[in-house]
Amino acid sequence: MTVFALALAQFVASYAATTMTVAVSAIAADLGTTVLGVQTAITLFTLTMASLMVPGSKLTDVLGRKRCFTAGLLVYGAGALLASAALGPGLLIAGYSLLEGIGSALMIPPIYILVTVTSKDGTTRARRFGIVSGAGALGAAAGPLLGGLLTTWSGWRASFGLQVLLVALILVLAQRIAEPAGPPRRREFDVAGAILSAAGLFFVVFGVLQAGTYGWFVSRADFTLGGVVLLPAGGLSPLWVSAGIGAGILTVFFTHVRARERTGREPLVPSSLFHDRVTNLGLLTQHVQWLVLQGSFFVIAVFFQQVRGYSAVETGLLLTPATIGILGASAAAGRMARRHSPRRLIRGGFVLTGTGLALILLLVRAGSGVASAVPGLFLLGAGIGIMLTASVNLVQSRSTNAAQGDISGVSRSVSNLGSSVGTALAGSVLAGTPRPGGTSFALALATLAVAAAAGLVAALLLPRQARTH
Repeated sequence: MTVFALALAQFVASYAATTMTVAVSAIAADLGTTVLGVQTAITLFTLTMASLMVPGSKLTDVLGRKRCFTAGLLVYGAGALLASAALGPGLLIAGYSLLEGIGSALMIPPIYILVTVTSKDGTTRARRFGIVSGAGALGAAAGPLLGGLLTTWSGWRASFGLQVLLVALILVLAQRIAEPAGPPRRREFDVAGAILSAAGLFFVVFGVLQAGTYGWFVSRADFTLGGVVLLPAGGLSPLWVSAGIGAGILTVFFTHVRARERTGREPLVPSSLFHDRVTNLGLLTQHVQWLVLQGSFFVIAVFFQQVRGYSAVETGLLLTPATIGILGASAAAGRMARRHSPRRLIRGGFVLTGTGLALILLLVRAGSGVASAVPGLFLLGAGIGIMLTASVNLVQSRSTNAAQGDISGVSRSVSNLGSSVGTALAGSVLAGTPRPGGTSFALALATLAVAAAAGLVAALLLPRQARTH
């Protein structure tokens, strides 16, 4: 029951991140705003969730893991309820972008912490991570399909209503979660560190999200703020300005962390967390996995909608082979963990993912049948499913139970950043092509294949023997 509640919560959070994309036009028409206004709400949700993930994770050491999880559910549910009743874009932003974003940052880290500390051995932990990771991937994949069906049949508000019902169910199930005794509660919370980390991640993610519109190097259009042109077209892309500001703030954050450690005070994230080579490589593979997953789903969905003229519902159904691959691999996570090391599983996952992308590039054409996409999508999903579980298990297992709050927040932030980079990278490649068509989509998929190859290199650098706790 504990794992089911945690997996369902991860499903809801992942579902919320992707379901809005198919309802943008309907929401804009109903609320009297523009498509850009609704896209801004989606962007703010991503920014809020990503920037607050580390502080939200640290609160598990202050409030307790189960209590933080419950608080996140309550905030998230309140946001979904407010968004479902929104009469204008302001309430939509308050409910979806802010409250659901804050709720996600509070409830997602405890999911992975509770899986770790309630598992009696490595095989059980791997199996449970497989269930949770599979639920997250299923939520991301089902978002456009389920959201499209609900929007078509009952209107866009029904999608938020579904989230409210699921949150209510999870709250009931969460009462049965038996949280093991954790480390002593910390009364001191690094407020300055939380502000610095949130601000730094905000600007980094914001910059990445601009790449799809303005490009990665040279700005395709004027970047304006309040009607004032801050960066003209043809100049430096806003990505680097925003990311530079974020990197500067994060540099100040790490200086702040070391200063607190020198004086014996507890920082938001201990610097020792980044001294472990296996942890760093595991985090890198997580980043690449989510980059490839979200980027490839974005490219494939846009290809079938723009080139083949499929509806959102048809596109969601077409992605079913990838979803089956993810769920099948996640369901087998426990058995695979008994037979293979995380290093071998991550490497194998990248090989399968790269093979899947190659098959899609070779077989899928504007006039090819639906069946041409099935082999590649299935291998893509299976590879991602294998890696998601193995990488999370590897990274979380490298830290002691007392440090689970620290590693969980960093792990989820890295994954969210990967999702943002994947969509932005794929979108920028498509937008940068003068004449969009089959060639532009092939180029975008090839770019993601290169990213997968870089992930494989990181996996090859993982040492043969890895200490776990």
